[in-house]
Amino acid sequence: MEVHALLDGGGRCVMTIPGLMAPGVLTPTVTPAAGGLRIIGLDLSITSTGVCLPTGATFRIKTRSAEADRRLLRIRDALAAELAEHQPHLAVIEDLPTKMHATALKIIGKLHGVVVGALLDADVPYAYVSPATLKQFAADHGNADKARMAAAAYLADGIEFADDEGGDQCDAWWLRAAGHDALGAPLFSMPQAQRDRLTKVKWPAVAR
Repeated sequence: MEVHALLDGGGRCVMTIPGLMAPGVLTPTVTPAAGGLRIIGLDLSITSTGVCLPTGATFRIKTRSAEADRRLLRIRDALAAELAEHQPHLAVIEDLPTKMHATALKIIGKLHGVVVGALLDADVPYAYVSPATLKQFAADHGNADKARMAAAAYLADGIEFADDEGGDQCDAWWLRAAGHDALGAPLFSMPQAQRDRLTKVKWPAVAR
């Protein structure tokens, strides 16, 4: 797989795969994860999947509609490469919305299937967090919009996201943070009432 190293506007190195990943902005300071945990956050989308690596770095996996179902393989293979490199203890995935058009549901259902297959191949346990629960945890509001989620990330940890119009990277970042919080290794302080929202999630056993 061809990988390019580019410098972003702040002089930081961003790894990209041509035609697949759009460079994002890394966290201001990438530090070892709390508790030694390696957690990956995944906001799955057939056009722009948001990923937050165990290091805290975020990026998007972008695909083109002309590729049709082969987009599933592109996303699966890109994530399989990240799983092999980072060997996460846990993947946290944003669950499907409760209301979705049948055609969109069919496409995203296929994507979730191939991604779960990649996680099973890599022996990585995974948890699903509903969109409402994630928003309640991050912003104390089940209907928080993208701007409010981004503002909450900045207030929590001083992070900003570039090239993230759809909020994919921000959601993936919050999914990783939710996993750390639920497993007793929080990345930053949060109100207890917001932390308690994560008790709704069925968290798997995680071997560290």
